[in-house]
Amino acid sequence: MHKLPEQFVQTQLELYGDRGSTWLANLPALIAECGRRWSLTVQPPFAGLSYNYVAPATTADGTAVVLKLGVPNPELTSEIEALRLYDGHGICRLIHSDAELGILLIERLQPGKMLSTFADDEQATAIAAETMRQLWRPVPPDHPFPTTAKWAKGLERLRAEFNGGTGPFPAKLVEQAERLYTELLASSAEPVLLHGDLHHFNILSANRQPWLAIDPKGVVGEPAYEIGALLRNPSDELMLDRRLQARRVDQLAEALALDRERIFGWGIAQAVLSAWWMYEGHGHSWEPTMALAQLLDELAR
Repeated sequence: MHKLPEQFVQTQLELYGDRGSTWLANLPALIAECGRRWSLTVQPPFAGLSYNYVAPATTADGTAVVLKLGVPNPELTSEIEALRLYDGHGICRLIHSDAELGILLIERLQPGKMLSTFADDEQATAIAAETMRQLWRPVPPDHPFPTTAKWAKGLERLRAEFNGGTGPFPAKLVEQAERLYTELLASSAEPVLLHGDLHHFNILSANRQPWLAIDPKGVVGEPAYEIGALLRNPSDELMLDRRLQARRVDQLAEALALDRERIFGWGIAQAVLSAWWMYEGHGHSWEPTMALAQLLDELAR
């Protein structure tokens, strides 16, 4: 097996410690097992591995697929369940899975050009809005998905980490995020199944539809919550572009018939939570996302 990227290895160790180390050691055997189980020819992984090992593969009849492997965790299980419920509508199809081993075999989207390659952000935002419309759907009463309220508990961990304070994070923004989560959750519209991480790198060009999503988190909440991830992408430069973000919010509010104030509110609250998640998981690289929270707060006034 080829050498794994150092950043990918470091991410597994930062997130999972000894479990991550064991998983990395067993990864070659796991790939071989997938090849035997589903008669796959597995190719070298895609560039830019981050949280999971993702590689193109072909089946015995030549069908192009993607093999995705990760340390077994609730997030991967939620992704599997979300893909099952979506059943290919607006998103890649799930072909096989094994939640206990952290394995997904999914449809390969071709040509697979990422939305992040679009130079026209207004057009990219319109494509993202249409993708959101296709994905949002009612959830069964006994659904297995986390809720946006459960995700909000990450801010409680932030407080616990800093003995009730906010550590390196601006106290005003943390307090605002806590308040916004409380207020917005209490006044939310009817919840639906959200992608949960729908941004420019998770929307790809495809043959059976012009654009389809990949990598759903699978979270239950009101539609306006979905927009937060898009505002945090595809680069720090664009994320912190004041004029661009103001236009995005206006465009999405109109295209999706959503309240502009709620989009800003969720954007601020999620930016703070996302910054905390970066700190919690890696201990670094959270500052630009916190700067976005400040920018959105200023635009919302």
